[in-house]
Amino acid sequence: QVQLVESGGGLVQPGGSLRLSCAASGSIFSIVAMRWYRQAPGKERELVSTITSGGNTNYADSVKGRFTISRDNAKNTVYLQMGSLKPEDTAVYYCNAVGVVSTTRVYNDVWGQGTQVTVSS
Repeated sequence: QVQLVESGGGLVQPGGSLRLSCAASGSIFSIVAMRWYRQAPGKERELVSTITSGGNTNYADSVKGRFTISRDNAKNTVYLQMGSLKPEDTAVYYCNAVGVVSTTRVYNDVWGQGTQVTVSS
C-alpha cells in the first residue's frame, strides 16, 4: 500500500523559513505529479504548488517567489521550501500524489495526513 508521510511543519516567525518534506512509501514505480495543498481554519483547501515527474512546476500566485517545490524521484520525495513566511501562510499543509504506479495497482490520488505550519510572532 502506498502512503505519504509529511514532516517539517512547526512554528516560525514572520519572515522566517521552513522546509516541508513528503515521502511516498510502498513499492512504487512512478508518480506522475506531486502537489502541496494547504487548508487554513474556516477556509477551503487550496493548491499551493505542483511538480511533475519531469520537473515542471507551478505555484499559486500567493506563494510565487517565496516558495520552491522540488522532487527527488529516486526517493519518491517532494519538498516545499517556504521563505518570507507570512501569518496568512498559517495552515495545515497536505501532500498529494497523483498517478502513482505501484507493483500491485495504480492509485489515482494519494494524500498525506498533513503537517501544521504556524507563522506567528
